[in-house]
Amino acid sequence: MFWTDVGYLLSKNNYDENSIIIECFTLSHGKCTGIIYGGSSRKQKRNFQIANKIMFNWNSKSENRNGYFSTELIKPISPLFFDDKKKTACIMASASLLKILLPERQVNTKIYHLYESMLYNLSSANWIEIYINWELQLIKELGFESDIKINNKDSYKKALSFNRSLLMENFIIPNRLKFPLFRNILENYFF
Repeated sequence: MFWTDVGYLLSKNNYDENSIIIECFTLSHGKCTGIIYGGSSRKQKRNFQIANKIMFNWNSKSENRNGYFSTELIKPISPLFFDDKKKTACIMASASLLKILLPERQVNTKIYHLYESMLYNLSSANWIEIYINWELQLIKELGFESDIKINNKDSYKKALSFNRSLLMENFIIPNRLKFPLFRNILENYFF
């Protein structure tokens, strides 16, 4: 089984001395897990920053088994915000939410495009509004709709708190998941 797709890195963990296990969110194959041999080498390590856009080549003996990736960096996103703690927390929070909320190998092009749009607009002055609206759209796409308006800075903390409540009640608590650390960190920046 072999496929090629574009997507974003959601997580990475060391596997052995030189390899990593990654989770990525791809356009045509959904969230996928696999091993990258040599992924922790000096030459490749810099490519595997959370939310970087990458071309993934996946190979496995069976569609139902974890596979092996070879990759090519398309667009570095995280390094653009390494000097901004709030935006870095935003990137980590969004990737963490997708990691725990999306089912393995279920395609959702709408969530993919919403995520891509949010990442590409992090440089804008109203980036936190874009992130809050992204969370609301994610919650809606996963089956729970809500209507909230954001019109001033005081409402950022209320909106983030409201979104947290929706996430906790509808996904985190019922599925016994752990609420992402970076999502808490991001919210604390606005209190």
